[in-house]
Amino acid sequence: MKQEKEKVVVLIGPTAVGKTKTSIELAKRFNGEIISGDSMQIYKEMNIGTAKIKQEEMEGITHHLIDIKDPEETFSVAEFQELVRLKITEITNRGKLPMIVGGTGLYIQSAIYDYQFSDAPNNEELRQKLEEQVKTDGVEVLHKKLSEVDPISARRIHPNNVRRVIRALEVYLTTGQTLTEIQSEQVIEPLYDISIIGLTMERERLYDRINARVDEMITEGLEEEVRKLYDKGLMHTQALQAIGYKEWFHYFSKEQSLESTIEQLKQNSRRYAKRQLTWFRNKMDVTWFDMTHVTNEQQIRKKIKEISTYIEGKLKIKSNTYEIEIKEEDLL
Repeated sequence: MKQEKEKVVVLIGPTAVGKTKTSIELAKRFNGEIISGDSMQIYKEMNIGTAKIKQEEMEGITHHLIDIKDPEETFSVAEFQELVRLKITEITNRGKLPMIVGGTGLYIQSAIYDYQFSDAPNNEELRQKLEEQVKTDGVEVLHKKLSEVDPISARRIHPNNVRRVIRALEVYLTTGQTLTEIQSEQVIEPLYDISIIGLTMERERLYDRINARVDEMITEGLEEEVRKLYDKGLMHTQALQAIGYKEWFHYFSKEQSLESTIEQLKQNSRRYAKRQLTWFRNKMDVTWFDMTHVTNEQQIRKKIKEISTYIEGKLKIKSNTYEIEIKEEDLL
């Protein structure tokens, strides 16, 4: 007898589109637990800049893969894939519905599809040589070499992630194919019975929300949060290359004004949102729900009901009914 696939809801969308509130309401309706699909919310001490959900915002819903790494540690998409798949099984076994919520496309794709990072065999001898080269020349030399042969992987892999830099070069030097070429040839199939929900919004309104979110982050103390990490000497870590953090370095070194720093942060956040939408539309089978005109209580309730009905039909499950709690910030 063929084993039934585990059911998973995936909620994606660009930054500031309203994923947090929507995910909480859906989790209440479907008895769900939320797995963060954000590659930066895994880091401790990085709360404001990552728009990490606050304890009171969780409203009793269990969240996973938040605050599991220190900022100086690296974190790879392969690690994320393994952790998410374990969590999906754990949550399912508890009789709950796993819900992956976030905006880091490659990470989410790797977890829910039969996604292999490389079919290339290991070459222990070559790997050891590359590890020795890192010790003598530094990882930057190898990362530059990777940029020459596989610029797409080089952009995706931070220089401090020595293991992945070496693996990418190992694959190329062993097979003659880059990681990018190998991955592009894969036919990926969903591992789960999935419902992928995407939230979208007209660009002008989304950009206004992004700008307002940055202003709110500044008010909440983003500068102080980044400075604490900067003063620890962590500016070259993988974690602090995130949008919301790297923009501050020139300000701290007195090479840039506060006004320019904030404007750069807003601009980078808007560009990131555009890249997120492009990636999701090209790489995943998403059913989109437009949040542009969801600006009052009645519209929020209607949109949550609309999304719930879609999930019920797609996964053949029933939702609970309850009165959605609306707060003023949900209407921004």
